[in-house]
Amino acid sequence: MNPSKHPLLPLGAMAAGFGLLGVNALAQPVIVPPETTLPAVSVRESSDDERNSTRATTSSIVKGTQELRDIPQSLTVITERLIHDRQLDTLKAALHNTAGVTFLAGEGGEEDIRLRGFSLATTGDIFVDGMRDPAFYDRDTFANERVELLRGSASMLFGRGSTGGVVNQVTKQANLLPSNEVLFSLSSGDQARLVGDFNRPTGPSTGLRIQTMVTKGDDAGIATQKAGVAVNWRQGIGQRDEWSVGLYHLDNANGIHYGIPWLQGRPVNVDPRNYYGAASDINRGTASYVTLTQRHRFADDSQLTTTLRQGRYTRDQRASAIRFFVNNNPANGPIVNAPTRDNVGPGTLLNRGSNNKVQDLGTTYLQSDYSSVFGASGLKHEVLAGLDAARERFRNFALSVPAGVVLDKNQPRTNLGTPNDGTGVDESLRIKTLQRAFKADGVGAYAQDLVSLTPTWKLLGGLRLDRFSGDFRTPATATAAEVMRSRGDSLWSRRAGLLYQPDKRHSFHFSYGTSFNTSGDTYQYDNQTDKTPPESSQNLELGATLDSADDGATLRVAIFRSTKLHERNRDPDSAAVQNLLSGRRHSAGVELDLSGRITPAWEVFGSYAWVPVARIDVGAPGATPGVGEGAGTRSSLTPKHSGTIWSTYQLDHHWRMGGGVNLRSAQTPNRNPVGVRAPGFATLDLIAEYSLEQVAFKFNVGNLTNRLYADSLYTAHYIPGAGRTLSFTVATRF
Repeated sequence: MNPSKHPLLPLGAMAAGFGLLGVNALAQPVIVPPETTLPAVSVRESSDDERNSTRATTSSIVKGTQELRDIPQSLTVITERLIHDRQLDTLKAALHNTAGVTFLAGEGGEEDIRLRGFSLATTGDIFVDGMRDPAFYDRDTFANERVELLRGSASMLFGRGSTGGVVNQVTKQANLLPSNEVLFSLSSGDQARLVGDFNRPTGPSTGLRIQTMVTKGDDAGIATQKAGVAVNWRQGIGQRDEWSVGLYHLDNANGIHYGIPWLQGRPVNVDPRNYYGAASDINRGTASYVTLTQRHRFADDSQLTTTLRQGRYTRDQRASAIRFFVNNNPANGPIVNAPTRDNVGPGTLLNRGSNNKVQDLGTTYLQSDYSSVFGASGLKHEVLAGLDAARERFRNFALSVPAGVVLDKNQPRTNLGTPNDGTGVDESLRIKTLQRAFKADGVGAYAQDLVSLTPTWKLLGGLRLDRFSGDFRTPATATAAEVMRSRGDSLWSRRAGLLYQPDKRHSFHFSYGTSFNTSGDTYQYDNQTDKTPPESSQNLELGATLDSADDGATLRVAIFRSTKLHERNRDPDSAAVQNLLSGRRHSAGVELDLSGRITPAWEVFGSYAWVPVARIDVGAPGATPGVGEGAGTRSSLTPKHSGTIWSTYQLDHHWRMGGGVNLRSAQTPNRNPVGVRAPGFATLDLIAEYSLEQVAFKFNVGNLTNRLYADSLYTAHYIPGAGRTLSFTVATRF
């Protein structure tokens, strides 16, 4: 028996995307009742082999399922197989397993994603099933089938944002074959996770899928407590008219590791599990949305898909900004100087500041996408066109304490030698008041055509027009009047590509795309940004998609140059009435992706980026060349080398073993502070899996050598990467 074809490997198409079971359960047959007048219907969904492999051959990130070879832009797909193998239970964990991705630990506690040195803003560049997912919350993968990362400018497809790229989370959908899967895992930090995935046909062309997740743990003082449910009902699967209703809810009540201060520009040599925040620190959040979709399939191989999503998100963050305690004033007690690498030790005192964020966001999105394949003037056309509208309502609240109330996280003061000391405050005493509100409305229209000029040459062209408007309000206070600011912008986005496909196994492309970022991307205006036009950027790419002779593996390679043409900067002239679009920066390099089976038993996934050029061409006004954000400086959060390699081997009918390495070379945090540098690192992960007929046992080791490294970076602090973790998982199907 070919071990790679064993029907229970890998055992894990779980709701978390782990995919430990269910090779045959996820196939999507086409059902067309005899009485229908529809001549032929082709429902293109992820194949069974694709869902249980590190290799993907199609993507839905481009507003409809498309072959990867027909997408003239670098694209990395984290499949269900890889999500399962590497225990990637959050979106951040999944993105760690792609090249060129880094993380900024922002002062608001959120972790912005950086790609090719450019921000993938949470408010504009993260999507769920092709629709914007703009809120700040800890995203879980329990309902994900895959995660797709499109690199480079892509505003023609998605509207505002997408300077560095776009992340699309693809959720699991109901199908017509019954399956039940349950996964239970125990991990370091006393963490327990239970995931269920239950799919049932409820009629000849109707299916219902329910996915659930509960996770609890306490890793050295950082609590994890979250639960989620995702429900999807589809009616008319494979018929002319198909309807879908999806409900999603995620509730987080997790602890928060805000970060550790740099020690003379380097990470502090302490156990990465050490937690110095207050016991009362927490990062609560909810994400709830309902999605309605109607798909009409025409007889001429065309279809129209219309989707409406209503969402509600909340966030309540109470975090401690950790700094070294320094006292230069004898009147306040003994003099305490900043520590150095020579004298730092367990007794080094720390100061806990407060960084609180209380926000809520309501969203409504409506989009309609039409696709068609037809012949005209002797040429084959694959047309994609659509309209979309968005409404977002954001509120930010300030927290204060009543008169006479003191909440002091530094009584007693902690030090490096006493992590998780139990000190906390009563956060319920803080008073919440509205600080600012933002209303954003957007509409967009786009059209794209992929024309087959000859059997081997294809030409892509696309154009989009967006209209974005924002209204910002700060309420009146006892000392200040109400402030209202508004701005509106209309922008064009372009996409073009040329593909050469000499045969079924080789595809070469050259592409060009643009993107824009509005001044209201952070849901606020000040007295300068409300008068500043959007930033703009462009991406040039030359690449290839090459399949192996046996069609078991795919190699993707791309040479890119990404440029932010107009970057917002503060005008040092105090009389200025707007930000200046005076900045410019670019990055250039090579990206490689390898996925699939080298032999029937040997499977690999690799993603690597070499970015030798990441340069600020025109810095902020008044900046010193070569320093900070001055011209000639290398862009922050842009390591020259980054990537991952993962490999597993099926030893026999039951055993599968493997491992992988994640690496990142040295990089600097935002603003390139002088002397601050995060050293490069490499971590090693291992897996061993034993499978029987209806159950599988899996053991994972993460960061085997317990390597200390700075993972998410900020100017004054960093968040360390996870230390050594052990995880044991049991998955069953019934």
